[in-house]
Amino acid sequence: MKKIHLIGICGVGMSATALLLKEAGYEVTGSDAECYGPPAATLKNAGIAPLLGYRPENIPEDADEIIIGRNAKLAPGENAEADAARRSGKSIKSFPEIIGELSRGRDTLVVAGSYGKSSTTALVAHILRSSGVEAGYFVGAVPAAMPPAMLGSALFVAEGDEYPTAHDDARPKFMHLHPRDVILTSVVHDHVNVYPTQASYEKPFAELLASVPNDGIVVCATEPNALRLAKASGKAVVSYGIENGDFHAEQVRFGERTTFTLVRDGVAVAELSTAELGRHAVENIVGAAAYLLSRDIVPVNDLQKAVASFGGVLRRLNNLLPDSRVPVYEGFGSSYEKARSAIEAMLLRFPDRPLVVVFEPHTFGWRNRANLAWYDDVFKGIACVYVAPPEKQGAGTHEQLSHEEILERAAGMVNARPYESPAQVSGALKENDVVLILTSGDLHGTLKELADTIQNRFAV
Repeated sequence: MKKIHLIGICGVGMSATALLLKEAGYEVTGSDAECYGPPAATLKNAGIAPLLGYRPENIPEDADEIIIGRNAKLAPGENAEADAARRSGKSIKSFPEIIGELSRGRDTLVVAGSYGKSSTTALVAHILRSSGVEAGYFVGAVPAAMPPAMLGSALFVAEGDEYPTAHDDARPKFMHLHPRDVILTSVVHDHVNVYPTQASYEKPFAELLASVPNDGIVVCATEPNALRLAKASGKAVVSYGIENGDFHAEQVRFGERTTFTLVRDGVAVAELSTAELGRHAVENIVGAAAYLLSRDIVPVNDLQKAVASFGGVLRRLNNLLPDSRVPVYEGFGSSYEKARSAIEAMLLRFPDRPLVVVFEPHTFGWRNRANLAWYDDVFKGIACVYVAPPEKQGAGTHEQLSHEEILERAAGMVNARPYESPAQVSGALKENDVVLILTSGDLHGTLKELADTIQNRFAV
């Protein structure tokens, strides 16, 4: 049995790759500095016990191949275990390369974009498997009610990321996935540490679209950059959106469950219902429907049932405390668009209750001085925000903002306070408040404690 060791195994993409490798029959080992949140549960459920703490001796002597993650802590010269792997003479690969190898020869759908790709990928996979299609899939997040990755045997659905593949491979991750089709959700400037301009950010997406057949593009008509790039490809395009597109939503009614009419080429196709929150959730559903129905992959009735039963993706507006008088939702605020869409979804769901946001500037985007203007209006409409200190990992690679600078800029729009402790937030909450935690990290190790503290104070 071939043995593969993953360095950085507790990342969301790496842990999902570990599942695929184990399902494919490989012996899987791995290590990381720490392991928390959904990936920790993913690995535990798969019977994979990561070694905590990076050390050269973690690498099995009989390992046939080593996969090294893209985490900043794994850059050459920064990590003893990763450096030992590079010196070992063993085969070194990235997780996108592995996913491309495992899915080679199958029709592959790649879902790409600045936002919406994790939820859309998980939704398409859920609809397919609920409809009896033995699809394989890879999601760069953890769905609430299914594993983040499965090999399957029919077509393969993969979340495609534009971020560089590895520290020594600047190719976008999605260029390893050999797509037959692409759903392009959005192309809004992100990852300024890699793509300093909108033009440089668009380049990999244009290359992705160029790689698919003439009938391989499904694009969101609501996001102008994505639509422009799709049309510039010169290929046939199926478009989708809320207000416009070949497939679009009409009569949208937001609430505890959101309902709407799915329209195709001006004709009502189905009434759909979802427990997912916000406009982007509706847009993602319409995008999934546009792909599946335009390709005649699933019948409308199966689509309806699967959309209604979709449990969403963890950290994408899931309610952490269903038994609390003060609801606490967790959102993945890794970029301006993701944070803003999460806030807008919460304001739609709870229009008459004050929204309190706990925010951690975890990604390079939120910490980069070039994006300081993001703080001018991202928190518009909320009651107050508690801002945690910015993450320090990789701070030397870009112009890092200080905690004070972020607070000062945010205070121009909203009541902005430094996040100091879970007790500080819980003690200031009122019965009518709603809490949204926005981070791609874990609030410097306090995320679970924050939820527990609020639960203890406001338990039903």
